[in-house]
Amino acid sequence: MTMSAGWYLRRLSRMGPREVGGRVGDTVRRRLWRSARPVCPGVTGARFTAVLPAGAIDSVPPDAAKRLVAEADRLMAGHAEYFGEERDDLVAPDWCLDPKTGRRAPWGYAFDVPYRDEELVGDIKQIWELSRHQYLTVLAAAYALTGDERYAERVAEHLRSWWAANAPLRGVHWTSGIELGIRLLSWVWVRRLLDGWAGARGLFEENPVALRQIWHHQRWLAAFPSRGSSANNHVIAEAAGQLAAACAFGWFPSSERWRDDALRSLERHLRSNTFHSGLNRELASEYHGLVLELGLAAVAEADAAGVPVPGAVRPVLLRMTDALAAVVDARLRPPRQGDSDDGHGLVVDGAGTDRWGSLLATGDAVFGRLGWWPAVTGTDVRTPLLAALIRPYGKGGTPPALPRPTSRPTHFADAGMTILRGPGEIWCRCDGGPHGFLSIAAHAHADALSVEVRHDGVDVLADPGTYCYHGQPEWRRYFRSTLGHNTLRLGGADQSVSGGPFLWTRHARSRVLVADTSDAKVARWSAEHDGYQDATHRRRVELTGETREVRVVDEVSGPRRSLELAFHLGPEITAELTESRAVLTWTRDGEDRSATLDLPGELSWRAHRGESEPPLGWYSAGFGRKEPSTTLVGTGFADGARGFTTVLRFHG
Repeated sequence: MTMSAGWYLRRLSRMGPREVGGRVGDTVRRRLWRSARPVCPGVTGARFTAVLPAGAIDSVPPDAAKRLVAEADRLMAGHAEYFGEERDDLVAPDWCLDPKTGRRAPWGYAFDVPYRDEELVGDIKQIWELSRHQYLTVLAAAYALTGDERYAERVAEHLRSWWAANAPLRGVHWTSGIELGIRLLSWVWVRRLLDGWAGARGLFEENPVALRQIWHHQRWLAAFPSRGSSANNHVIAEAAGQLAAACAFGWFPSSERWRDDALRSLERHLRSNTFHSGLNRELASEYHGLVLELGLAAVAEADAAGVPVPGAVRPVLLRMTDALAAVVDARLRPPRQGDSDDGHGLVVDGAGTDRWGSLLATGDAVFGRLGWWPAVTGTDVRTPLLAALIRPYGKGGTPPALPRPTSRPTHFADAGMTILRGPGEIWCRCDGGPHGFLSIAAHAHADALSVEVRHDGVDVLADPGTYCYHGQPEWRRYFRSTLGHNTLRLGGADQSVSGGPFLWTRHARSRVLVADTSDAKVARWSAEHDGYQDATHRRRVELTGETREVRVVDEVSGPRRSLELAFHLGPEITAELTESRAVLTWTRDGEDRSATLDLPGELSWRAHRGESEPPLGWYSAGFGRKEPSTTLVGTGFADGARGFTTVLRFHG
């Protein structure tokens, strides 16, 4: 997928004067850097002091350590899976190969590489992911836990290979700041976890090649920050990686300046990327997790180096942690909202470790859990390691603890998110929030007034997910479309207008009218949006505990036009549709479960499953992965004279 001239013009229209000026400066700098050959300053007597405190490794729970070592052994055998692609070439990887298409990214000056062109480069996510080096932090952690030098030697072999194959400013791995930032964070943790290995100094602080790479990464990040309408999770990753390296590898004349600039950027952008309620402004749960992981890792580096952290940073991370605890379902799964690309900030755990339970465990260790938090029963490696570096909140010179919610929040007014809960672990997310973050809303979907409903953690009415970013435009359009969500589409058009990949040129505006969870018997929510300009879609949702039912009423005001009302079922749900009634069945923990979905009889209903032309009836559990699921679509007309009522009733 290449960007057209029209896309660039639409993208330019979403920028303000300051951003345009900054990007012009970036362009000039890239041209100057083409011929410039800066020399990394000489470093003598460098020492790595950002080590783990004594006893940190011993505090890792045995089952978490076992999972980690099993994952490391799989990597040692050359096996890994990224975005649905199984790889068996990790003994000696090709750093520029896309295993999905078999294409190799071209070599050359980094800013000349057309990384968005899949026909020439391949799937850039597949190429970039391995070079975040988060699999190397797993191998390094396996060394720290076992003392087995095979893991350390493999890490050293791969780092030397990568450094040799990716000279500064050459090739596809020098094109995106988020990649450089996360890679630096990985290198810091690799060095930390290899500290007991005799070859660690020779691999890092006594290695001119490593020093040159670290310096050039930091110089790049200082020169080309994400700015303006792009200052979303990317800028957090850039600041976190820059801060980590400047603290742990503070061996260069510019290290102190880079560190201070990164701290200011981290504080500014954590605040701007986070609602006061604690939810991430991109309104994409996976990015909430990514930003929280990056923020905690950044604070760990500052605390380990004895560097004061700006006063706003910890309170933002605290609010994010409490918000996460508030919105997860019975199985600790957050909403499936907006984009998701399976991105992580710091990986030191094996397969089977619950990401969200791990984040809540870290939040407990750093901030302390509240009485209303859900229980976390799983274990992980990362929590005890981060907790060993981060000073507990409100102690040891950190800011005094701020007031926190005394009961579990259900309505996040600034984010427009409401969580309704009922017996039998019924969980319902209602969306009446903004259409994404900043002027381009890069990671938003056209999902205004959509709902998700789960029963004991099982997706019943599901958000289908994301599936892909680059290279498959028809699938990208589907997964972020209005028809691809549990909401209503008028006249065959999306509620918000897409200007192309990661760009929305007109944003539907939503307004929550009612969010009342105070009644123990019935929880109510209502909202409306103006995405269709000459028509208003209003939706009411009621969750009644006694009858275990979710009632959805849709009303449309405005001129008569065609409508489609979609309900996407999770992949575990089997549906039998007869006229306007669907009987839903599934199994949970060996028990048969069922529900009835009574659909508006005024519409004509059809079940769709696994259709490709056009796409309809799919569920993406993770980036690069999709599977058929059932989507029920009702078609008819809206004339403003009536509402459309849907009732989901759980049995047993």
